[in-house]
Parts: sequence; structure tokens; C-alpha cells
Amino acid sequence: MKGKHLMPLVAAAFVGSALVFTAATSAGPTANIKVGVVTDIGGLNDKGFNSLANKGRLRADKLPGVTTRVLISRSNSDYIPNMQSLAQQGYNLIIAVGFLMTEQIGTVAQRYPNVKFAGVDIANANMPGKPSNAQGLIFRENEAGCLVGDLAARVVKRAGGRQVISAVGGIKVPAVDAFIAGYRFCARRANPKIEVQYNYANSFTDQAKCKELALNQIAAGSQAVFAIAGQCGLGSLDAAKERRKWGIGVDADQAYLGSHMLTSALKRVDVAVFEAAQAVKAGSFKGGRDRVFTIKTDGVALGKVSKRVPKSILNLTLKVQKQVASGKLKPPKAL
Repeated sequence: MKGKHLMPLVAAAFVGSALVFTAATSAGPTANIKVGVVTDIGGLNDKGFNSLANKGRLRADKLPGVTTRVLISRSNSDYIPNMQSLAQQGYNLIIAVGFLMTEQIGTVAQRYPNVKFAGVDIANANMPGKPSNAQGLIFRENEAGCLVGDLAARVVKRAGGRQVISAVGGIKVPAVDAFIAGYRFCARRANPKIEVQYNYANSFTDQAKCKELALNQIAAGSQAVFAIAGQCGLGSLDAAKERRKWGIGVDADQAYLGSHMLTSALKRVDVAVFEAAQAVKAGSFKGGRDRVFTIKTDGVALGKVSKRVPKSILNLTLKVQKQVASGKLKPPKAL
């Protein structure tokens, strides 16, 4: 019955100088589990990355015997306390959302070896101690970036005039760089005359800063702005709308923001979170490794495309999508 849990037996022991908590667990399917999600500082109002993770949590909450909770991190100092609090409350799976928690998830996972952890955008190999109870949820952002870059470059080429597109990144982390790398590579491949600008706001929350950067890019000729900055990125898309340029969303499908939206680079964080919870419930969760989400597996994708884009152009981008899915085209993962 939902809401009732088989609480694990918890014991504590000192290993070296660290206090390690262990819990009695079963190897097979579990009747009742608790799943906790810890956001990064972007919060749930980013309309993308963290909100998608929460969407996956809410979907998991509907599974029989699964109860979930989300803890919002207001600053970096909240990461360890939030994860540790969930572990101490007997949560079976704790999901850390974002590369900014790389150090913290490894630290906490080692303290609670019988609790399962998953890190969105955090490779297991990068977690301190490479904990065997933690799984990385990794996305090929470069593939999604490739698709929106290809489309933007073709649309701008058709329009004539300034052959410039741009991207506003939040914080310079691998996932953001991968989006930009794929975007730039495939844009240049589709249109050798295109200029691709990019800047970082050094924030995932400061919408004013992202808007300022996008306005500067537009003033320098950008005809399409790719926002890769969480809640901050909404400011960039607002700048595109204000200056009547194309906006390109990220993570979630952000077509709802208006007719200025060209498309979005989808990153199915919600699916990754849901499937991690589902795996723990089924007893099939595997730590010490990564799950990788690609175009081929529909883990990343092209979002809704503006109706103003001719089908002839969209078909060319869809051809590129097939080439990436088949492995014939491999956009770079880093700048």
C-alpha cells in the first residue's frame, strides 16, 4: 500500500576516521521504496533541468509502493546536508541533479554504502571513490546540440543577411560545453559561412545576466540564441523575443515561450530519473557504472520545430539526426 514502507535496519560503524552507515537490503524487487531528489542551485523554477528531474520524480511517485520527495538546494553548502538527510531517513535511492554535486555525491555515497545514489550529469568515474552504490546518468548533449545547430545554421542561411548564431552558457561545466561543441560543429558543417558566438554567465539563476549576454550577441549580429543556462537562460530567450530573433531552448521543450522559439535541444532528465527509481524498485539498479542517454535511445532529441521552418530544411536536419543515431556522424563532446 502506498505510503507504507519496510524500513531498513540501520547500523553505524567507524571505518578509519569516517562514520559509515549500513542498512540491511534485499537483492531482488522491493515492495516499498523511498526516492529522494536533490536539486542543484538552479531550483525547480528553471523550466528545464531541475523541473524535468522533478517531473520524473512525480511520475515515479505514481508507481505502487514508491514514495518520493524533493529537496531544493539554495546554495552549494546545501548539497551534502540534503543528501545526508535523505539517507538518514531511510531513502533507498537518492538522486543528485547536476554536475555541481560531483564531489558531494561521492562523499555521501561512501558514507552510506547500502543506499543507492544516481547523479544526473555526474559520471561515476568522476565521483570521489567511484562508489559501487552510485550510478551516473549521462547524456550526449553534443548530439542534441548538433541538431539545433544544424537547423539554426540552415534557417539563417536561407534568410540571408548576417550569418551569425550564438549560445549563452550558464556555468562552464562539461554538459554545457558539450551542448555548445555540438552546436558549433554541426552549424559550421551545415553552413561554412556561419559565425558561432558563445559566452558564459557564470550562473544558472541570474536571468538579467543571461539577457545582457544575449543582447550583446544580438547586437553583434546573432540571428538565433541558444540558451544553455537553466533559469538564467530564460533571460536569453526573453532577449531573443524582445529583439525578434530566434530563440533555442534546452532540456525541456520550451516552444511554449512564444513564436520566436525555433526549437529546443531536448535532454530527457525526467526519463532518467523515473527509470532509476523503476530499476531500484525492480532490483535491477546497477551502481559503479553510468547509464548513457543518446539520440539512438531517444535520451536526447530535437524539440518541436517552428512552423515557419520549411519542410525542406527540417528534412535535412532529420537526415543529420539519422546520421548521428547510426554513428556515421560524431559531433565533438568538448570545445
